[in-house]
Amino acid sequence: MGDLVCCVAHDDSSPSLAVKDKDGKVLVHCHAGCSQRDVIEALKSRGLWPSGENNQRPVIVAEYSYTDERGELLYQIVRFQPKRFSQRYPDGHGNWIWKKHPRQVLYRLPEILEAPIVFLVEGEKDVETLREYGFVATTNAGGVNAPWLPSFTQTLAGREVIIIPDNDAPGKLRALRVARQLLGNVGRLNILELEGSAKDITDWFGQGHSELDLIAQVETGVCQ
Repeated sequence: MGDLVCCVAHDDSSPSLAVKDKDGKVLVHCHAGCSQRDVIEALKSRGLWPSGENNQRPVIVAEYSYTDERGELLYQIVRFQPKRFSQRYPDGHGNWIWKKHPRQVLYRLPEILEAPIVFLVEGEKDVETLREYGFVATTNAGGVNAPWLPSFTQTLAGREVIIIPDNDAPGKLRALRVARQLLGNVGRLNILELEGSAKDITDWFGQGHSELDLIAQVETGVCQ
């Protein structure tokens, strides 16, 4: 029968989708009656089914947990290889619901609430990079085109916020869009632009820069 998970093609409160790996191919069957085509299309829309004729199972390469104020898991952003992302949250019975959680929060929420200074970047990987260097950082799920919610602004209220956009046009536009909503609601606001060939802050550190270099650049507004 295969593993049973919540079906993504209908509102499934009890796992009804059988998923089986046979000879390197993924087979799906919804016991609630959804057609295989509908299931596959729903999986594709969530980045859980590869495009093209080869339906090799995507491999999970990273899981980023979003929690509430107390550190309780709300949902995860799952990164697959080939590169794609999907959101899932626990169903309370040991399985996952592969849908957007009804409550969206900033990444690493408990750390933000304790910090006077927060770096705001475009993705979870960049947040983890900054944390490795001793900084508090956050992002919102969904990438460059995800909406910035009023609740995110409320979370950052009164704090110094340093936005580091990705070094491309969409990233810089996102930074300006978010900055407009934060302006007047946070203690201090700064946009730190990456110059040169670094595509994001992770790449910038990978080019040999240190945490002291970043601290030195906060006042100038440019990461060189």
